[in-house]
Amino acid sequence: MPEQPQEPRRTPLSRDRVLRAAVAFADGSGIEALSMRRLAQELGVVPMALYKHVASKEELLDGMVEVVVAGIGGRAPGSDWKSAVRGRILGARGALLAHTWAAQVIRSRSGPTPAVLAYLDSVIAMFRAGGFSLDLTHHVMHALGSRVLGFTEELFDDPASTAPQDERAQAAAYEEMARRYPHVTELARSVAHDRGSVIGPGCDDAFEFAFALDLLLDGFERLHAQGWNSTP
Repeated sequence: MPEQPQEPRRTPLSRDRVLRAAVAFADGSGIEALSMRRLAQELGVVPMALYKHVASKEELLDGMVEVVVAGIGGRAPGSDWKSAVRGRILGARGALLAHTWAAQVIRSRSGPTPAVLAYLDSVIAMFRAGGFSLDLTHHVMHALGSRVLGFTEELFDDPASTAPQDERAQAAAYEEMARRYPHVTELARSVAHDRGSVIGPGCDDAFEFAFALDLLLDGFERLHAQGWNSTP
């Protein structure tokens, strides 16, 4: 009697598999498209199966942040504090660029996840190993803000996104802006903008991020050398 062909064994569902599938889905389709139902379809299971591993959509998002942050590289054993911090933060930026939805989700969390706390702990440890006092390290972390996780909050949206599409109307709008805000307009027109920039067409995101980070690190280095503290 011929043997019956066996059905291929299905990979067991696990929390790690659910989270990594969610990250891959958000990378490909965007975080707005992610739902428990859509994720279940991707995994070939019923939605209720997911709830054995993540209790809610919010827990799923927390877990996705964990996956991304846990993958941050940039550690450089034996390097000086400045190089170590710079490498770690640029490593975080690389991770968030690879998962463009991640910054939005991190901002939406009510508090830091364990992986975020572990990451922040590693950065604080680099300053402390460099001889920074607790007082200076406290203020340094405030100064870095979201930049420590590889992203920044920009003051303004890209003006081009709200400008009229019609060329003549656009030219008139720019002329009116130049009349009312001459210095802003002069500065905006002085650079050739990268249209893929999130800062605005004309700014190289990678350069601007590293430029500001290096200014901060140079300032921290100077304060550390001066033995600065926050109390007179």
